[in-house]
Amino acid sequence: MSLRHGVLGLLAELEHASGYDLMKIFDVSLAGVWPATQSQLYTELGKLTADGLIEVAAEGARGKKEYRITAAGREELRHWLVEVPPRRPVRDETLLRMFFLGQVEPDQARHYLLRGVDYLNEQLEKLEADERNINWGDDNLSRYGHMVMEYGKRYMTLRRDWQAETADRIAPGE
Repeated sequence: MSLRHGVLGLLAELEHASGYDLMKIFDVSLAGVWPATQSQLYTELGKLTADGLIEVAAEGARGKKEYRITAAGREELRHWLVEVPPRRPVRDETLLRMFFLGQVEPDQARHYLLRGVDYLNEQLEKLEADERNINWGDDNLSRYGHMVMEYGKRYMTLRRDWQAETADRIAPGE
């Protein structure tokens, strides 16, 4: 996914939004999937406007702009969603480290894995708190966003359980 398609998708769902509004939504809903900084977002809004994929729908005080997706932007989003094969993540630093844990003492290897378990437990708690605090509606962002959140919880649970079981397979003080 690119930031470009994230912005197009949000504008397709929201119909119009300012850069500030988009940044808030990114922080709440997409940060775990595709984080973006304010400067990245505003740079992308400029590029999308220049490419004719979005346009300024309204201008307000202090230069505030609200953007909306154009027909060309909707076509680009549709094309990306259904025709462009997703790039699958190839790199996983946790697994790379796991591959070489034989280079450290078993207690250090166990400690590394158990730190990962603790981290994933914290992240799961945050996701579950977010899930409880979000006002889920019947709109597409709520429906599909909830599905993405469920994936995140399952993925983290799988990794946490695998790391805990793997730590148990390393005998202390070997």
